Amino acid sequence: MTDTPVDQMSFEQAMAELEQVVGQLERGDAPLDQSVTLYERGVALKKRCADELKRAEEKVHAITLDADGQPTGTEPLDVG
Repeated sequence: MTDTPVDQMSFEQAMAELEQVVGQLERGDAPLDQSVTLYERGVALKKRCADELKRAEEKVHAITLDADGQPTGTEPLDVG
């Protein structure tokens, strides 16, 4: 585990650490209190990954295409 706050991680950083956390939990060699801490960190990492994927998906949906299907720019997101 890193000391980087989850909300400051990139998708790739969060995913890599989530894989490490899952691996540690699957091995089952951590004491209970450490397992709980790992699980809590894993939940936060999973949420970060899901949020970043959603944001990327929204950006893709905001790309506008011309009549030939070529990207012409972006349009504002209607997230409200």
